[in-house]
Amino acid sequence: MSPLPAREFERRFGRPAELVAEAPGRVNLIGEHTDYNDGLVLPIAIEQRTRVAVAARNDAQVRVVSEAFEGEATWTLGAWDRGRSPRWAAPIAGVLELLLRRGARLSGVDLYATSDVPVGSGLSSSAAIEVAVALAAANLGGEPLESNEVIDLCQAAEHEFAGVPCGIMDQSTALLGRAGAALLLDCRTRQVEYQPLKLANHALVLVDSGVRHELANSEYARRRDECRRAAEYFRAVSGDVRTLRDVSAETLRAHAGQLEPSLVPRASHVISENARVLAATEALRRGDWDGLGRLLIASHRSLRDDFEVSCRELDRIVSIACRISGVLGARLVGGGFGGRVLVLAREHAVDVLRKALGANCGATVAESMLQVHAARGASFAWV
Repeated sequence: MSPLPAREFERRFGRPAELVAEAPGRVNLIGEHTDYNDGLVLPIAIEQRTRVAVAARNDAQVRVVSEAFEGEATWTLGAWDRGRSPRWAAPIAGVLELLLRRGARLSGVDLYATSDVPVGSGLSSSAAIEVAVALAAANLGGEPLESNEVIDLCQAAEHEFAGVPCGIMDQSTALLGRAGAALLLDCRTRQVEYQPLKLANHALVLVDSGVRHELANSEYARRRDECRRAAEYFRAVSGDVRTLRDVSAETLRAHAGQLEPSLVPRASHVISENARVLAATEALRRGDWDGLGRLLIASHRSLRDDFEVSCRELDRIVSIACRISGVLGARLVGGGFGGRVLVLAREHAVDVLRKALGANCGATVAESMLQVHAARGASFAWV
């Protein structure tokens, strides 16, 4: 684990850190907006990570310094005030306040955070900081949490403090990621099946659209509500339906005339995306990269046309990428409304892609290209 956060902590706070924790960002290969529908996802943890160094205080004060936001936040533990604190601190405050609420023996803390997970670009920087802080604070207080407790705590922090009604994929991936493998995660049962990701002469490349998304202020919550309403209709038809996970494509077609028209494409995306996750997992097992690429393209079309979470900039990048020989597929990643595009390409096509993006989208987009690999999940160490 990098010693840099501990050294910077001591420089900022004038005393040694006690513990350092870290958690990765994530890229979801396929399975978008399925997690909060109890569905299937196929993410990887990535090498870009958030790191926190902490030390306990002998009072109830919390002092947080963030390198990423070049800011500082302070509050009294148990008295977080959203209106008086910077927004970037909300996920951190959420974890600490919820730990205290559940009875943890927690004093105030000094905390230094640094990260190379890009913010607001679909790589789940918020889950990375939440999981890192949860590991640090729980172990600092001498009350380690089980994996599901960490995931639930961090999801609750995202819901209640950051205002994003996410599923469990991001926190699960940050905690449970494995180097060289994707996670086939069932978001209902929480069962994880690790699928080796042997890229060989292939590359996974992220391209930044330059459009920052703010999920808490976007239509993300509306999409979740639309899925809930569609599930409620089918629950009235069949008591066995809990979420859209339980609805088949055939059932949707049979009831499309009775379902509220705007909900039909939303349900269609979720149902078809779950099927694509299973097909993508099988493609990985067979080493069928062309098949995986076609599934990425189909996923983007569904997100664009049925779920309507794309934007002009994302669509343009996908279109440019898919015209290049050696690019097998591309799609938006994350909640949508901006952020990044994931491109699956043969290695020889990566430079061609960079030049094409530079010529058509500008140098900033081309220079944003980031090649990613499946990496390990969260960890902590005493200093």
